Amino acid sequence: MKILGIDPGLRTTGFGLIEKQGQKIFYLASGTIKTTDGTLPDRLKTIFSSVAEIVERYQPDCAAVEKVFVNVNPQSTLLLGQARGAAICALVNADLEVAEYTALQVKQGVVGHGKAKKEQVQEMVQRLLQLPCLPGTDAADALGVAICHAHSGDTLSALSNLAPGLAKRGLRVKGGRLIG
Repeated sequence: MKILGIDPGLRTTGFGLIEKQGQKIFYLASGTIKTTDGTLPDRLKTIFSSVAEIVERYQPDCAAVEKVFVNVNPQSTLLLGQARGAAICALVNADLEVAEYTALQVKQGVVGHGKAKKEQVQEMVQRLLQLPCLPGTDAADALGVAICHAHSGDTLSALSNLAPGLAKRGLRVKGGRLIG
């Protein structure tokens, strides 16, 4: 299964593509989408069309996107959300299933704890994918999102298969968690 990870940003959007074969993961591609200092609609169009081009070129089976964190500056959060929306629209326009993960979930999935620094994520991505050198921060974050999905996708799938039986007992699965 090919998994495309996206780390959205208005100036720089990272992407990373891995392949999962059984329990093993392999690096396929990564990079960044850079937008110019044009108008907001032009920048969003660049993100949308670039993600669409990546999907067309690499033909992933699914995608995972990092969720927006609430920034101190509401305007920055809003702009980041719009960049994220452009990327998600390109993914769903290509009929891809899109999973979403918080930065905390990605760090836990890649490094083992949610307070990891960017450098730690880069180093673990390099180790896990056996890369010859450190990937750039945005590409490493995107690869981390894909790795997180590769590891948690099986768990979420297993939970969703259990959901009908759990519902009969008054329980349900929401966001990968069991709720009573």
